[in-house]
Amino acid sequence: MTDPLLVNIKNETVLVLGFAKSGEAAARLLVKYGARVIVNEAKPKEELQGTEELEALGVTFVTGGHPLQLFTADRIRLIVKNPGIRYDNPVIEEGLHRNIPVVTEVELASWLLRGTMLAITGSNGKTTTTKVIHEMLLTDQKSAKLAGNIGLPSCEVADTVLENEYMVTEVSSFQLKGTLHFRPHIAVLLNIFDAHLDYHGTRADYNHSKARVAHNLTADDYFVYNADDEVVADIARNSKGTNIPFSVHRRLSQGASHEGGIVYWHNQALLHTDDILLPGIHNLENVLAALAVAKLVGVSLAAIKQVLGTFTGVEHRLEFVKELNGRKVYNDSKATNMLATSRALAAFREPIVLIAGGLDRGNDFSSLASSFANVKAMVTYGETSDKLKEAGALAGVPVIKSTQHLAEAVKEAYPLTDKEDILLFSPACASWDQFKTFEERGDCFVNAIEQLV
Repeated sequence: MTDPLLVNIKNETVLVLGFAKSGEAAARLLVKYGARVIVNEAKPKEELQGTEELEALGVTFVTGGHPLQLFTADRIRLIVKNPGIRYDNPVIEEGLHRNIPVVTEVELASWLLRGTMLAITGSNGKTTTTKVIHEMLLTDQKSAKLAGNIGLPSCEVADTVLENEYMVTEVSSFQLKGTLHFRPHIAVLLNIFDAHLDYHGTRADYNHSKARVAHNLTADDYFVYNADDEVVADIARNSKGTNIPFSVHRRLSQGASHEGGIVYWHNQALLHTDDILLPGIHNLENVLAALAVAKLVGVSLAAIKQVLGTFTGVEHRLEFVKELNGRKVYNDSKATNMLATSRALAAFREPIVLIAGGLDRGNDFSSLASSFANVKAMVTYGETSDKLKEAGALAGVPVIKSTQHLAEAVKEAYPLTDKEDILLFSPACASWDQFKTFEERGDCFVNAIEQLV
C-alpha cells in the first residue's frame, strides 16, 4: 500500500544525504514520483559515478561537504539519509531542528511495496536467516526477492514486487533508526547484543532502533522473536502484532522450538536436528526463526527440509573454505562483534586455532575469554591485537601470537594446527582498520589460505 507522504511528494523538494547505492536508489525513486531531488554528498563530484544520468532527470548535486545553505534554497519536505551517516551530522541536526522528517531508504520502500515485506534484523545471524527464508520460498515455488543489506537497496527492489510476491529484507539498526511508518507483514528479531555503540551512542538507543522493526505492527502482522533473549522478549511484550516465539533451549507450546534434537512447530515434532546442515547452536536459532516465517506464509515441510539439508551458509559467515591437509578452514569474517565470535567458537568440538582482530571500538574482550575452552592457539592482528592477546591469556590459551596484518596472521596460524583441527578466522571486530568491508577482509583471508597451498 502506497503511503500518502510518497503520493504527495510530487513537486516537493527532497534532500538525499549521501550518494552510495541506497542514495542513488532513493533519488531515482523520488524522481519517479515527481519530487525535486537534491543529493548532498561529502565526496567531490569527480569521485562519484552515475551523476550524469540523474542530472539529466533533474537531480541537483551539492558535493564536497554538507553546507547548511541547503536549507535556504527550497523548503525541504523530507530528508532521506544514507544509513551510515550519523545523527550528529550538521545537515541532519538542522533538519530535525526544522521538524523535517529524516528517514532511510527502507522507509521509502515500505511506502510503495505492493507485495509482502518480510523484515529480518538482529545483532547476529540476520544475513543467514534472510537467505534461508528466501531459499525456502523459492524452493516452494513462491516468488520472492532479496533486498536491504543482503542484496539490492530496498528502493530498487520494492517497485518490482507484485501483490502476490515477497520481499525478504535484511534491515540494520542504522536503517531502522530512520523509520517512521515502516510496517512489515512479518518482522523477525533474532537477538540484541552490544554493537555499533560508536554510532548509536548508548545501548538504549541501539535497542530502541532494533525494536522499531515491530513498532508499527498490527494484529494482522506477525512478530517472530527470540524468547531466549531477555531484551527481545521484553520488546515482544510491547508488540501489537501476533507474537510468534522461538527457542533453542526449551519446547514451546507455540512457535518454533528445539528439545532433545527435535525441532517443533506449535509443539508438534517437525524434523530432527540431524536434518540441518548448518553447524552451531547460533545457526539453530537462525533456522528456527526462518522455519517460523516459512510456516506462517505456507511453505511446505518438504521445501523446508530440502533447504535445511542443503544450505551450507553464506559467504563470510562461518563459511567452510576447504579441508587443508586434514585441517578444516572456516571464514567467519562477518563476525564483527564478540557475540558472533563466541557463537562461532561454540559451533565446534574439535581443537581450534583462532585468528582474530580488527578495528578498536574501545571494547574490553575479557568477556570473550569464557568462549576459548577449545582454543589451543590464537593469532591476533590489527588495532585490537593486544586486547585480544590479554583475553587469550586470561583464558589460559597455551599459544598466543600477534602480527600486524591478516595475511601474516594466516602464515603464523597454520603451523600451529594439527590434523583434525579447525582453523577459524572469526575476528570479533569490525574490518575498518585495514579493510573497507568485511567481505574484502574475508576475501583476503581466503586468498591467504590459498597461498599456503
